Amino acid sequence: MRPYLCIVIAMADPELAPVTGAEQLEQLRFLHRVARLATTAQTWDELLETVVDETRDALHADVSSLYLLDRDGAYLTLAATNGLDRFQIGRARVPFGEGVTGRVAKSRDPIVIPDIEADPRFLWVRGIDQRRFITSMLSVPLAWSDRIVGVLNIQTEARREFSETDVAQLGAIADLLAGIVEKGRQQQEAEERAAELKAIDEARTELIAVVTHELRTPLAVVRAYTDLLAEEPELDGRYSRDPARRAQRADWHEGTISQIERLDRLVDSILASVRVVPDQPPAVEPVDVADLIGEVLRGLAPLLGRHEVRVDGGVRLHALADPSRLRQILEHLVENAVKYAPPGTHIRLDWAMTEGVVRIGVQDDGPGIPPEWRERIFEPYARRDTHTARGSGIGLYAAKRLAESMGGHVWCEPAPDQGARFVIALPAAAAV
Repeated sequence: MRPYLCIVIAMADPELAPVTGAEQLEQLRFLHRVARLATTAQTWDELLETVVDETRDALHADVSSLYLLDRDGAYLTLAATNGLDRFQIGRARVPFGEGVTGRVAKSRDPIVIPDIEADPRFLWVRGIDQRRFITSMLSVPLAWSDRIVGVLNIQTEARREFSETDVAQLGAIADLLAGIVEKGRQQQEAEERAAELKAIDEARTELIAVVTHELRTPLAVVRAYTDLLAEEPELDGRYSRDPARRAQRADWHEGTISQIERLDRLVDSILASVRVVPDQPPAVEPVDVADLIGEVLRGLAPLLGRHEVRVDGGVRLHALADPSRLRQILEHLVENAVKYAPPGTHIRLDWAMTEGVVRIGVQDDGPGIPPEWRERIFEPYARRDTHTARGSGIGLYAAKRLAESMGGHVWCEPAPDQGARFVIALPAAAAV
Protein backbone atom coordinates (compact mmCIF):
# COMPACT_ATOMS: atom_id res chain seq x y z
CA MET A 1 0.00 0.00 0.00
CA ARG A 2 1.02 3.56 -0.51
CA PRO A 3 1.96 5.56 2.58
CA TYR A 4 0.45 8.70 4.06
CA LEU A 5 2.63 11.74 4.55
CA CYS A 6 5.46 12.41 7.01
CA ILE A 7 8.19 15.05 6.43
CA VAL A 8 11.60 15.27 8.13
CA ILE A 9 13.85 18.39 7.96
CA ALA A 10 17.39 18.81 9.39
CA MET A 11 18.46 22.28 10.59
CA ALA A 12 21.98 23.62 10.13
CA ASP A 13 21.93 27.12 11.63
CA PRO A 14 22.16 27.96 15.34
CA GLU A 15 19.03 28.90 17.24
CA LEU A 16 17.14 31.71 15.58
CA ALA A 17 16.73 35.09 17.17
CA PRO A 18 13.25 36.46 17.94
CA VAL A 19 11.24 36.81 14.74
CA THR A 20 11.09 40.31 13.31
CA GLY A 21 8.44 41.77 11.01
CA ALA A 22 10.73 41.26 8.03
CA GLU A 23 11.26 37.61 8.98
CA GLN A 24 7.52 37.07 9.36
CA LEU A 25 7.00 38.53 5.88
CA GLU A 26 9.67 36.20 4.51
CA GLN A 27 7.96 33.23 6.14
CA LEU A 28 4.65 34.20 4.53
CA ARG A 29 6.38 34.53 1.17
CA PHE A 30 7.89 31.09 1.68
CA LEU A 31 4.51 29.51 2.46
CA HIS A 32 3.06 31.14 -0.63
CA ARG A 33 5.94 29.88 -2.76
CA VAL A 34 5.64 26.33 -1.44
CA ALA A 35 1.89 26.32 -2.07
CA ARG A 36 2.36 27.57 -5.62
CA LEU A 37 5.15 25.12 -6.43
CA ALA A 38 3.33 22.19 -4.82
CA THR A 39 0.08 22.83 -6.70
CA THR A 40 1.88 23.19 -10.04
CA ALA A 41 4.02 20.05 -9.71
CA GLN A 42 3.62 17.84 -12.77
CA THR A 43 4.19 14.48 -11.03
CA TRP A 44 3.92 12.94 -7.59
CA ASP A 45 7.70 12.65 -7.26
CA GLU A 46 8.15 16.28 -8.27
CA LEU A 47 5.62 17.32 -5.63
CA LEU A 48 7.46 15.47 -2.86
CA GLU A 49 10.85 16.81 -3.96
CA THR A 50 9.44 20.33 -3.89
CA VAL A 51 8.18 19.79 -0.35
CA VAL A 52 11.51 18.61 1.09
CA ASP A 53 13.70 21.05 -0.86
CA GLU A 54 11.70 24.17 -0.05
CA THR A 55 11.33 23.23 3.61
CA ARG A 56 15.04 22.56 4.06
CA ASP A 57 16.01 25.85 2.41
CA ALA A 58 13.46 27.93 4.29
CA LEU A 59 14.50 26.53 7.66
CA HIS A 60 18.22 26.50 6.84
CA ALA A 61 18.36 22.75 7.40
CA ASP A 62 20.92 20.04 6.70
CA VAL A 63 18.40 17.28 6.06
CA SER A 64 14.76 17.33 5.05
CA SER A 65 12.82 14.05 4.86
CA LEU A 66 9.19 13.15 4.23
CA TYR A 67 7.44 10.06 5.63
CA LEU A 68 3.95 8.87 4.71
CA LEU A 69 1.63 6.86 6.93
CA ASP A 70 0.63 3.58 5.25
CA ARG A 71 -3.03 3.16 4.37
CA ASP A 72 -3.36 0.46 7.01
CA GLY A 73 -1.85 2.80 9.63
CA ALA A 74 0.82 0.33 10.76
CA TYR A 75 3.98 2.03 9.47
CA LEU A 76 5.37 5.33 8.25
CA THR A 77 7.44 4.96 5.07
CA LEU A 78 10.13 7.30 3.81
CA ALA A 79 8.64 9.07 0.78
CA ALA A 80 11.18 11.82 0.01
CA THR A 81 14.48 13.15 1.36
CA ASN A 82 17.30 15.45 0.37
CA GLY A 83 19.72 14.52 3.12
CA LEU A 84 19.39 10.82 3.79
CA ASP A 85 20.12 7.86 1.52
CA ARG A 86 17.67 8.24 -1.40
CA PHE A 87 17.90 4.52 -2.05
CA GLN A 88 15.83 4.05 1.12
CA ILE A 89 12.86 5.99 -0.29
CA GLY A 90 9.92 3.61 -0.22
CA ARG A 91 11.97 1.09 1.81
CA ALA A 92 12.76 2.61 5.21
CA ARG A 93 9.81 2.18 7.57
CA VAL A 94 9.04 3.33 11.12
CA PRO A 95 6.32 1.54 13.15
CA PHE A 96 3.38 3.73 14.09
CA GLY A 97 3.79 4.84 17.71
CA GLU A 98 7.51 3.98 17.89
CA GLY A 99 10.55 6.22 17.60
CA VAL A 100 10.24 9.98 17.33
CA THR A 101 8.39 9.95 14.01
CA GLY A 102 5.98 7.19 15.08
CA ARG A 103 5.27 8.88 18.42
CA VAL A 104 4.50 12.22 16.75
CA ALA A 105 2.09 10.51 14.35
CA LYS A 106 0.29 8.79 17.22
CA SER A 107 0.18 11.71 19.67
CA ARG A 108 -0.24 14.46 17.04
CA ASP A 109 2.04 16.64 19.15
CA PRO A 110 5.44 18.09 18.16
CA ILE A 111 8.61 16.63 19.69
CA VAL A 112 11.88 18.57 20.17
CA ILE A 113 15.11 16.62 20.77
CA PRO A 114 18.30 18.66 21.33
CA ASP A 115 20.50 15.54 21.44
CA ILE A 116 19.23 12.32 19.88
CA GLU A 117 22.03 10.22 21.45
CA ALA A 118 20.74 11.09 24.90
CA ASP A 119 17.05 10.55 24.07
CA PRO A 120 15.72 6.97 24.26
CA ARG A 121 12.76 7.84 22.02
CA PHE A 122 14.98 8.10 18.95
CA LEU A 123 14.70 4.96 16.80
CA TRP A 124 17.52 3.83 14.56
CA VAL A 125 16.13 2.86 11.16
CA ARG A 126 17.88 0.05 9.33
CA GLY A 127 19.57 1.44 6.23
CA ILE A 128 19.61 5.03 7.55
CA ASP A 129 22.09 5.29 10.41
CA GLN A 130 21.19 8.85 11.39
CA ARG A 131 23.38 8.64 14.52
CA ARG A 132 26.39 9.10 12.26
CA PHE A 133 25.77 12.81 11.63
CA ILE A 134 22.45 13.97 13.13
CA THR A 135 22.44 15.63 16.53
CA SER A 136 19.21 17.62 16.97
CA MET A 137 15.71 16.96 15.67
CA LEU A 138 12.30 18.63 15.50
CA SER A 139 9.19 16.68 14.44
CA VAL A 140 5.65 17.93 13.82
CA PRO A 141 2.55 16.01 12.68
CA LEU A 142 0.72 16.55 9.38
CA ALA A 143 -3.04 16.24 9.79
CA TRP A 144 -5.80 16.69 7.22
CA SER A 145 -9.56 16.30 7.79
CA ASP A 146 -8.98 14.98 11.31
CA ARG A 147 -6.67 12.28 9.98
CA ILE A 148 -2.93 11.93 10.37
CA VAL A 149 -1.21 12.24 7.01
CA GLY A 150 2.31 11.94 8.37
CA VAL A 151 5.14 13.70 10.23
CA LEU A 152 7.53 16.51 9.32
CA ASN A 153 10.99 16.31 10.94
CA ILE A 154 13.92 18.73 10.80
CA GLN A 155 17.41 17.71 11.89
CA THR A 156 20.80 19.35 12.33
CA GLU A 157 24.36 18.11 12.48
CA ALA A 158 25.26 20.70 15.15
CA ARG A 159 23.44 20.71 18.46
CA ARG A 160 20.45 23.06 18.43
CA GLU A 161 17.88 24.11 21.00
CA PHE A 162 14.76 24.49 18.85
CA SER A 163 12.61 27.44 19.92
CA GLU A 164 8.86 27.84 19.99
CA THR A 165 9.25 29.96 16.87
CA ASP A 166 10.88 27.01 15.09
CA VAL A 167 8.06 24.71 16.16
CA ALA A 168 5.41 27.21 15.04
CA GLN A 169 7.09 27.76 11.67
CA LEU A 170 7.46 24.07 10.92
CA GLY A 171 3.88 23.48 12.12
CA ALA A 172 2.61 26.13 9.69
CA ILE A 173 4.43 24.40 6.84
CA ALA A 174 2.96 21.04 7.90
CA ASP A 175 -0.58 22.47 8.03
CA LEU A 176 -0.14 23.91 4.54
CA LEU A 177 1.33 20.76 3.01
CA ALA A 178 -0.91 18.11 4.58
CA GLY A 179 -3.91 18.74 2.32
CA ILE A 180 -1.81 19.37 -0.77
CA VAL A 181 0.16 16.15 -0.39
CA GLU A 182 -2.83 14.01 0.58
CA LYS A 183 -4.86 15.17 -2.42
CA GLY A 184 -1.87 14.67 -4.67
CA ARG A 185 -1.45 11.20 -3.30
CA GLN A 186 -5.09 10.34 -3.90
CA GLN A 187 -4.79 11.54 -7.47
CA GLN A 188 -1.62 9.50 -7.99
CA GLU A 189 -3.29 6.37 -6.60
CA ALA A 190 -6.32 6.93 -8.82
CA GLU A 191 -4.06 7.26 -11.85
CA GLU A 192 -2.26 4.05 -10.91
CA ARG A 193 -5.55 2.18 -10.54
CA ALA A 194 -6.70 3.51 -13.92
CA ALA A 195 -3.41 2.42 -15.48
CA GLU A 196 -3.76 -1.06 -13.96
CA LEU A 197 -7.32 -1.42 -15.27
CA LYS A 198 -6.20 -0.23 -18.69
CA ALA A 199 -3.37 -2.76 -18.70
CA ILE A 200 -5.77 -5.57 -17.77
CA ASP A 201 -8.21 -4.51 -20.49
CA GLU A 202 -5.43 -4.32 -23.08
CA ALA A 203 -4.16 -7.77 -22.11
CA ARG A 204 -7.68 -9.20 -22.38
CA THR A 205 -8.20 -7.57 -25.75
CA GLU A 206 -4.87 -8.84 -27.02
CA LEU A 207 -5.62 -12.38 -25.82
CA ILE A 208 -9.01 -12.42 -27.54
CA ALA A 209 -7.50 -10.96 -30.70
CA VAL A 210 -4.85 -13.69 -30.76
CA VAL A 211 -7.37 -16.47 -30.13
CA THR A 212 -9.83 -15.23 -32.75
CA HIS A 213 -7.03 -14.69 -35.24
CA GLU A 214 -5.90 -18.28 -34.76
CA LEU A 215 -9.46 -19.45 -35.50
CA ARG A 216 -9.29 -18.05 -39.02
CA THR A 217 -6.71 -20.58 -40.22
CA PRO A 218 -8.69 -23.74 -39.33
CA LEU A 219 -11.83 -22.11 -40.71
CA ALA A 220 -10.08 -21.52 -44.01
CA VAL A 221 -8.89 -25.14 -44.05
CA VAL A 222 -12.39 -26.46 -43.29
CA ARG A 223 -13.77 -24.37 -46.11
CA ALA A 224 -11.17 -25.70 -48.53
CA TYR A 225 -11.94 -29.33 -47.62
CA THR A 226 -15.66 -28.62 -47.88
CA ASP A 227 -15.19 -27.32 -51.40
CA LEU A 228 -13.14 -30.42 -52.29
CA LEU A 229 -15.77 -32.79 -50.92
CA ALA A 230 -18.50 -30.97 -52.85
CA GLU A 231 -16.77 -31.24 -56.19
CA GLU A 232 -18.92 -33.08 -58.74
CA PRO A 233 -17.79 -34.31 -62.18
CA GLU A 234 -19.17 -32.30 -65.05
CA LEU A 235 -22.16 -33.96 -66.75
CA ASP A 236 -21.20 -32.66 -70.24
CA GLY A 237 -24.68 -33.09 -71.58
CA ARG A 238 -25.31 -36.35 -69.70
CA TYR A 239 -28.09 -36.81 -67.23
CA SER A 240 -27.38 -37.54 -63.56
CA ARG A 241 -28.48 -41.01 -62.42
CA ASP A 242 -29.47 -39.57 -59.02
CA PRO A 243 -30.38 -35.89 -59.46
CA ALA A 244 -32.11 -35.73 -56.07
CA ARG A 245 -28.98 -36.84 -54.21
CA ARG A 246 -26.86 -34.52 -56.32
CA ALA A 247 -29.11 -31.62 -55.40
CA GLN A 248 -29.02 -32.65 -51.72
CA ARG A 249 -25.22 -32.65 -51.69
CA ALA A 250 -25.26 -29.19 -53.25
CA ASP A 251 -27.64 -28.02 -50.51
CA TRP A 252 -25.39 -29.51 -47.84
CA HIS A 253 -22.38 -27.76 -49.32
CA GLU A 254 -24.21 -24.46 -49.46
CA GLY A 255 -25.35 -24.85 -45.85
CA THR A 256 -21.84 -25.76 -44.65
CA ILE A 257 -20.30 -22.78 -46.44
CA SER A 258 -23.00 -20.56 -44.92
CA GLN A 259 -22.09 -21.71 -41.42
CA ILE A 260 -18.37 -21.21 -42.06
CA GLU A 261 -19.13 -17.67 -43.18
CA ARG A 262 -21.20 -17.24 -40.04
CA LEU A 263 -18.23 -18.32 -37.92
CA ASP A 264 -16.13 -15.75 -39.75
CA ARG A 265 -18.68 -13.08 -38.89
CA LEU A 266 -18.75 -14.30 -35.30
CA VAL A 267 -14.97 -13.89 -35.08
CA ASP A 268 -15.37 -10.36 -36.45
CA SER A 269 -18.09 -9.57 -33.90
CA ILE A 270 -15.94 -10.83 -31.01
CA LEU A 271 -13.08 -8.64 -32.15
CA ALA A 272 -15.43 -5.68 -32.53
CA SER A 273 -16.92 -6.26 -29.08
CA VAL A 274 -13.60 -5.86 -27.28
CA ARG A 275 -12.62 -2.68 -29.07
CA VAL A 276 -13.56 0.63 -27.54
CA VAL A 277 -14.26 2.00 -31.03
CA PRO A 278 -14.78 -0.34 -34.04
CA ASP A 279 -12.13 -0.08 -36.72
CA GLN A 280 -14.65 0.92 -39.39
CA PRO A 281 -17.76 3.09 -38.98
CA PRO A 282 -21.07 1.31 -39.66
CA ALA A 283 -22.36 1.43 -43.24
CA VAL A 284 -25.87 2.55 -42.24
CA GLU A 285 -28.60 2.21 -44.86
CA PRO A 286 -32.33 1.34 -44.99
CA VAL A 287 -32.66 -2.39 -44.25
CA ASP A 288 -35.80 -4.41 -44.95
CA VAL A 289 -36.43 -6.01 -41.58
CA ALA A 290 -38.55 -8.90 -42.87
CA ASP A 291 -36.02 -9.84 -45.56
CA LEU A 292 -33.08 -9.77 -43.16
CA ILE A 293 -34.90 -11.87 -40.55
CA GLY A 294 -35.72 -14.38 -43.28
CA GLU A 295 -32.04 -14.60 -44.28
CA VAL A 296 -30.97 -15.13 -40.68
CA LEU A 297 -33.53 -17.88 -40.06
CA ARG A 298 -32.56 -19.70 -43.25
CA GLY A 299 -28.90 -19.56 -42.26
CA LEU A 300 -29.66 -20.88 -38.76
CA ALA A 301 -32.10 -23.56 -39.92
CA PRO A 302 -29.86 -26.48 -38.74
CA LEU A 303 -29.92 -25.03 -35.20
CA LEU A 304 -33.68 -24.44 -35.17
CA GLY A 305 -34.77 -27.96 -36.05
CA ARG A 306 -35.90 -28.79 -32.50
CA HIS A 307 -37.88 -25.58 -32.00
CA GLU A 308 -40.95 -24.10 -33.62
CA VAL A 309 -40.15 -20.70 -35.08
CA ARG A 310 -42.88 -18.12 -35.48
CA VAL A 311 -42.49 -14.85 -37.33
CA ASP A 312 -45.16 -12.31 -36.42
CA GLY A 313 -44.56 -9.60 -38.95
CA GLY A 314 -46.79 -6.62 -39.35
CA VAL A 315 -46.39 -3.97 -42.01
CA ARG A 316 -43.14 -3.96 -43.93
CA LEU A 317 -40.60 -1.80 -42.10
CA HIS A 318 -37.14 -0.51 -42.91
CA ALA A 319 -34.60 0.29 -40.19
CA LEU A 320 -31.49 2.43 -40.51
CA ALA A 321 -28.70 -0.05 -39.80
CA ASP A 322 -25.57 -1.71 -41.04
CA PRO A 323 -26.95 -4.93 -42.61
CA SER A 324 -23.95 -7.01 -41.58
CA ARG A 325 -24.01 -5.82 -37.96
CA LEU A 326 -27.78 -6.19 -37.65
CA ARG A 327 -27.48 -9.74 -39.03
CA GLN A 328 -24.86 -10.55 -36.38
CA ILE A 329 -27.08 -9.14 -33.63
CA LEU A 330 -30.04 -11.25 -34.74
CA GLU A 331 -27.83 -14.33 -34.97
CA HIS A 332 -26.60 -13.77 -31.41
CA LEU A 333 -30.14 -13.33 -30.07
CA VAL A 334 -31.67 -16.28 -31.93
CA GLU A 335 -28.77 -18.53 -30.95
CA ASN A 336 -29.20 -17.39 -27.33
CA ALA A 337 -32.90 -18.33 -27.52
CA VAL A 338 -32.02 -21.77 -28.93
CA LYS A 339 -29.59 -22.35 -26.06
CA TYR A 340 -31.98 -21.50 -23.25
CA ALA A 341 -35.38 -22.55 -24.61
CA PRO A 342 -36.19 -26.27 -24.09
CA PRO A 343 -36.66 -28.36 -27.25
CA GLY A 344 -40.18 -28.32 -28.61
CA THR A 345 -40.91 -24.78 -27.41
CA HIS A 346 -41.46 -21.69 -29.50
CA ILE A 347 -39.07 -18.98 -30.65
CA ARG A 348 -40.86 -15.89 -31.89
CA LEU A 349 -39.61 -12.96 -33.92
CA ASP A 350 -41.65 -9.80 -34.50
CA TRP A 351 -41.22 -6.15 -35.40
CA ALA A 352 -43.14 -2.91 -34.98
CA MET A 353 -42.55 0.83 -35.09
CA THR A 354 -43.03 3.13 -32.12
CA GLU A 355 -42.42 6.89 -32.36
CA GLY A 356 -40.04 6.60 -35.29
CA VAL A 357 -38.12 3.66 -33.84
CA VAL A 358 -38.19 0.15 -35.27
CA ARG A 359 -38.29 -2.50 -32.55
CA ILE A 360 -37.36 -6.08 -33.40
CA GLY A 361 -38.21 -8.69 -30.77
CA VAL A 362 -36.74 -12.14 -30.21
CA GLN A 363 -38.72 -14.14 -27.67
CA ASP A 364 -38.32 -17.63 -26.22
CA ASP A 365 -40.19 -19.94 -23.85
CA GLY A 366 -37.17 -20.62 -21.68
CA PRO A 367 -36.79 -20.14 -17.92
CA GLY A 368 -36.66 -16.36 -18.26
CA ILE A 369 -34.17 -13.92 -16.74
CA PRO A 370 -34.54 -12.58 -13.18
CA PRO A 371 -34.77 -8.78 -12.88
CA GLU A 372 -31.35 -8.53 -11.21
CA TRP A 373 -29.74 -10.21 -14.23
CA ARG A 374 -31.38 -8.19 -17.04
CA GLU A 375 -28.60 -5.61 -17.06
CA ARG A 376 -25.77 -7.86 -15.99
CA ILE A 377 -26.16 -10.34 -18.88
CA PHE A 378 -24.90 -7.65 -21.27
CA GLU A 379 -21.61 -7.34 -19.41
CA PRO A 380 -18.57 -9.05 -20.96
CA TYR A 381 -18.17 -12.68 -19.87
CA ALA A 382 -21.21 -12.57 -17.60
CA ARG A 383 -22.78 -16.02 -17.75
CA ARG A 384 -26.03 -17.27 -16.27
CA ASP A 385 -25.84 -21.05 -16.52
CA THR A 386 -29.03 -23.10 -16.33
CA HIS A 387 -29.86 -26.79 -16.59
CA THR A 388 -30.59 -26.28 -20.30
CA ALA A 389 -27.48 -24.45 -21.44
CA ARG A 390 -24.21 -22.77 -20.62
CA GLY A 391 -23.23 -19.49 -22.20
CA SER A 392 -19.83 -18.10 -23.15
CA GLY A 393 -20.65 -14.63 -21.87
CA ILE A 394 -19.71 -12.83 -25.10
CA GLY A 395 -22.74 -13.09 -27.42
CA LEU A 396 -25.07 -10.64 -25.68
CA TYR A 397 -22.22 -8.25 -24.95
CA ALA A 398 -21.25 -8.30 -28.63
CA ALA A 399 -24.89 -7.72 -29.62
CA LYS A 400 -25.15 -4.70 -27.34
CA ARG A 401 -21.90 -3.16 -28.60
CA LEU A 402 -22.83 -3.77 -32.25
CA ALA A 403 -26.22 -2.11 -31.73
CA GLU A 404 -24.70 0.89 -29.98
CA SER A 405 -22.18 1.30 -32.81
CA MET A 406 -25.15 1.96 -35.13
CA GLY A 407 -26.99 4.29 -32.77
CA GLY A 408 -29.33 1.54 -31.56
CA HIS A 409 -30.07 -0.23 -28.29
CA VAL A 410 -30.63 -3.78 -27.06
CA TRP A 411 -32.35 -4.71 -23.84
CA CYS A 412 -34.08 -7.63 -22.13
CA GLU A 413 -37.60 -7.73 -20.75
CA PRO A 414 -39.90 -10.49 -19.50
CA ALA A 415 -41.97 -12.28 -22.15
CA PRO A 416 -45.77 -11.87 -21.89
CA ASP A 417 -46.31 -15.48 -20.80
CA GLN A 418 -42.96 -16.96 -19.82
CA GLY A 419 -39.36 -16.85 -20.97
CA ALA A 420 -37.33 -13.85 -22.06
CA ARG A 421 -37.77 -11.24 -24.77
CA PHE A 422 -34.86 -9.31 -26.26
CA VAL A 423 -35.55 -6.11 -28.15
CA ILE A 424 -33.41 -4.34 -30.75
CA ALA A 425 -34.35 -0.67 -31.22
CA LEU A 426 -33.10 1.16 -34.32
CA PRO A 427 -34.08 4.41 -36.04
CA ALA A 428 -36.68 3.95 -38.74
CA ALA A 429 -35.84 4.89 -42.33
CA ALA A 430 -37.91 8.04 -42.76
CA ALA A 431 -37.85 7.94 -46.55
CA VAL A 432 -39.54 4.51 -46.72
